[in-house]
Amino acid sequence: MNTPTLLTREVPPRAAWALQQAGVSPLLAQLFAARGVRSAEELDDGLARLLPPEGLLGIDAAAHLLADSLASQARVCIVADYDCDGATACAVALRGLALLGFQAEQLCYVVPDRAIHGYGLTPAIVDLALPLRPQVLMTVDNGIASLTGVAHARSLGLQVLVTDHHLPALIDEQIQLPEADALVNPSQPGCGFESKNLAGVGVAFYVLLALRSELRRRGRFDAASQPKLDGLLDLVALGTVADVVKLDANNRRLVAQGLKRMRAGRAQPGIAALFTAAGRDMSRANAFDLGFALGPRINAAGRLSDMTMGIECLRCEDPGRALELARQLDAINRERREIESEMREQAEQKLDALMQDPRLQGEPPPALALFEPEFHEGVVGIIASRLKDRVHRPSFVFARGADGQLKGSGRSIPGFHLRDALDLISKRHPQVLKKFGGHAMAAGCTLADDGFETFDLALQAVAREWLDAAALTRTLRTDGPLAAEHFTPSTVRELESQVWGQAFEAPLFCDTVEIISQRLVGEKHLKLRVRQGGPGGLLRDAIWFGHIDALPSPVRLAYRLSLDAYQGQERIQMIVEACSPA
Repeated sequence: MNTPTLLTREVPPRAAWALQQAGVSPLLAQLFAARGVRSAEELDDGLARLLPPEGLLGIDAAAHLLADSLASQARVCIVADYDCDGATACAVALRGLALLGFQAEQLCYVVPDRAIHGYGLTPAIVDLALPLRPQVLMTVDNGIASLTGVAHARSLGLQVLVTDHHLPALIDEQIQLPEADALVNPSQPGCGFESKNLAGVGVAFYVLLALRSELRRRGRFDAASQPKLDGLLDLVALGTVADVVKLDANNRRLVAQGLKRMRAGRAQPGIAALFTAAGRDMSRANAFDLGFALGPRINAAGRLSDMTMGIECLRCEDPGRALELARQLDAINRERREIESEMREQAEQKLDALMQDPRLQGEPPPALALFEPEFHEGVVGIIASRLKDRVHRPSFVFARGADGQLKGSGRSIPGFHLRDALDLISKRHPQVLKKFGGHAMAAGCTLADDGFETFDLALQAVAREWLDAAALTRTLRTDGPLAAEHFTPSTVRELESQVWGQAFEAPLFCDTVEIISQRLVGEKHLKLRVRQGGPGGLLRDAIWFGHIDALPSPVRLAYRLSLDAYQGQERIQMIVEACSPA
């Protein structure tokens, strides 16, 4: 369904030539130039090239607040979030503040339960923190829209530092910020920080950098004796990749530095334990490992259990205990996969039934909303993502929460700003949306018990207004054919060593091949033997995971390269992502 159009990225020849002249290999020069890199300086991932903290609005006030808290021995409570970004941000804040001089008794944290408390610094979370006797609440990866929670905390005499990266609240078409003592968020109005794409963990790390500078100014230590914070960058890398923020040059540097620490065996015990539990080789760590192996294991705790387990794994100092926690997270993630599989099957059955509507003429609606009361609300976002990938439509999936209201999570496509769409629906149907928030590509909302049908129709109406036929056509941007000389283990390792991710996508090549043989393996994967390069060309192994339909020959395949080790031999395999007629 929704066969993609395969487009080849344009490679500016001057940019590719300039990169080659600077010593970049010809293949990487082509790939980087096609992704907007214009000079080798942009590829410098050294710490000295990180944007300075001073560019973040509010960061001086944050540093002063924390430095004063350290001096007065105030107790700081970190208010975390229940996803991987929030968990890594919490671990970074706790470990970083300890490195900078805070004593253990000065630090604590709380994290909402997805099913009970909802998202952000709500008044209920403030009350949950009160028995811990904090004087300061520091949010990480949340808080920018927590107007009532911040007000409640301050009414109780608490100081509040908000660190976040989400979009602020819109009320009556006006941006509203919480009245916190300090607020750091590159997405807030008036912030001139060059990288608007920091994850929550990146913002927390930058606050620590500013605090260290402030403590240096106060004479607590000098440049030679100041604590090193780069040991936290493996956590920053994990949260940044797992939250699927755009990997601009600054984020790529943060991720690259974290990966270097992992490959060198200098990761936090919790990170190393997660690699072990996932069966991954940390000496060859790459962004794919973070996004598809480690991240889901941390996220599983927030989806099905309590994110406290994920945070404890990430901040654990004892390797043995860290491994025990990582294995528990791995077991929860296996349970999550089983629940997801059942929910996905039900969701696709609902979608198939919907597609039988003769008014749709075999095409999905312009936006998709599905509700199943028995769905697990911690997994609906994953199902929405799977449906979005299948039909290339903005997709929302809802479950019934413990309070009887409908809890939904959505994923979008380019050209449809999900949070803005929810804002428009809330204006047109004021009684339907109880609360909402998020980003352009991912958002969440709560509906009244009887509000699903109205929401479904309203979402489709917005999609019809905003999306044309071109936007509703799935496209895949490829890097064109890959020359035969690049089908080598060294090329695969060279590509794997780079930082790829959101808005800096991993290479996807495209070639016309002849199908020599094809068969199903494991009943749901198509194993292929193909000939590349026409008659007399070279034979290649390929596999298309999750695809069962036979392919015509010849056919254009969009694929990535993978290195398979079997019985001591390294083999190149094409991992097929899509196909189109030759």
